[in-house]
Amino acid sequence: MSAPACPLCEMTEVQTHSGHHECLTCGHEWPCEDAAEAPAGERIVKDAYGNVLADGDIVAMIKDLKLKGSPEVLKVGTKSKPIRLVDGDHEISCKMDGMAIGLKACFVKKVQA
Repeated sequence: MSAPACPLCEMTEVQTHSGHHECLTCGHEWPCEDAAEAPAGERIVKDAYGNVLADGDIVAMIKDLKLKGSPEVLKVGTKSKPIRLVDGDHEISCKMDGMAIGLKACFVKKVQA
């Protein structure tokens, strides 16, 4: 496990005490956060209009998007097959126009079934 960095000055000269860390550079103190103790909060993904998305929802594009590495463009209104929420910067994994793609939630809207 790597040494934690100070959230204020981002220096790695940190001293660990029981229950908290202390930055030796700026003196900032913050609580220890062990991965085992951290609550496993469910991630909430919202579309461009603030609707909460879930696995199995169907989404539609709200603007034209050029696909990187391809000459194709996803047009406004293109609907997906049922989506799957994934971790990473592209929150949505789905199929559109027969292609498996990853999308950011800010470019889609939830389609009411």
